[in-house]
Amino acid sequence: MRILFFSDNFPPETNAPAVRTHEHARVWAARGHQVTVVTCAPNFPTGRLHDGYRNTHSVEIIDGIRVVRVWSYIAANRGRVRRSLDFLSFALSGVPAGLRQARPDVVIGTSPQLFSVLAAWLVARLRRAPCVFELRDLWPESIEAVGAARSGFFTRVVGALADFLYRHVDHIVCVTESFVSVLGDREVPAERMSVVRNGVDLSDFDPSATDRSFRGEIGVEPASMVVTYLGTLGMAHGLENLLDAAELEGDERTRFLIVGEGAEKERLKEEARGRDIGNVIFMDGQPRERVPSILAASDAVLVHLKDAPLFRSVIPSKIFEAMAMARPIILAVRGESADIVRGAGAGLTIEPGNPAALLEAVDRLRDDPELRAELGRSGREAAEREFNREEAADRMLGVLEQVVRRT
Repeated sequence: MRILFFSDNFPPETNAPAVRTHEHARVWAARGHQVTVVTCAPNFPTGRLHDGYRNTHSVEIIDGIRVVRVWSYIAANRGRVRRSLDFLSFALSGVPAGLRQARPDVVIGTSPQLFSVLAAWLVARLRRAPCVFELRDLWPESIEAVGAARSGFFTRVVGALADFLYRHVDHIVCVTESFVSVLGDREVPAERMSVVRNGVDLSDFDPSATDRSFRGEIGVEPASMVVTYLGTLGMAHGLENLLDAAELEGDERTRFLIVGEGAEKERLKEEARGRDIGNVIFMDGQPRERVPSILAASDAVLVHLKDAPLFRSVIPSKIFEAMAMARPIILAVRGESADIVRGAGAGLTIEPGNPAALLEAVDRLRDDPELRAELGRSGREAAEREFNREEAADRMLGVLEQVVRRT
């Protein structure tokens, strides 16, 4: 098959859409399919171009994938107007770039941003190919849940665009079962939806790795308990709760490590300084290849979202990386994510936004190394059994083949 994929993010960016798209496309290319990804010059989430890239049209080959980069209006991951211009500009540049590629058998657009899916739909219609919507976030619920926009004209427009795409694409691949239920309530037929959950490339994570030298970089003693949050520092994540728990922590052996970039980073750093919270360490976002080393140096991994009803339907992909590295998870997310972690026996689930509950989980894991080891082993086994990214890529490939056969 000739697969044309629209994604606003792609490596060397390290956020979830970039990683999922790359790992799936890499498998498809290895299976002999021709895969082209239309994307931007890498700049997420800071709005600064990665070294070696320019904001212009370019083509490169990554792991057998033809990567077509287009010009876009670049903005940091904050601010509604500038980010909207960023998203829209990608679609405007992406459509002509997509039309210049060989005629595809199927076109895929991935959220969270909807304009990449709109671009995919337009190219699919003009090239008479089926269009698949990979649904990673619900709109406009996502921006309302984090307080980025109140209900009004803007959210009505976003909701109308989402509903248009739900109705007019040929198939929707959801990353959670909960999304299927939500779209069913919006009268999207079940036969037009499939679920392919996120997962992890197990070959990238070796749980037997004992190199904890990363601790030396951040000045942490070997005997310290390191609880790591690794990922985007955005409005959705509610990391004030981590600062509150750290301020309550009375054991000097505990350190909280925050690694990443995002709209809330500077505010969180300023708040930690203002409150003189000395057991929190901030580190800039790191290249993807360093993630296993960071996890290897961690005693527990925190996955945290605000306590909003929408987030009960999402599954943060960092869960699976912690599982693959056999690190116990402290999960402050309700819903489907909690079901996965509890079902796998991979960690402790707590109430989001409750610093006392977070601190209790941290102290329990610090004082019980056998529990940490047991949770880590169970998580790795679950990752191997249920959340192997290669198997997920093959499941999605099967969905694409069915869509192509039907159209």
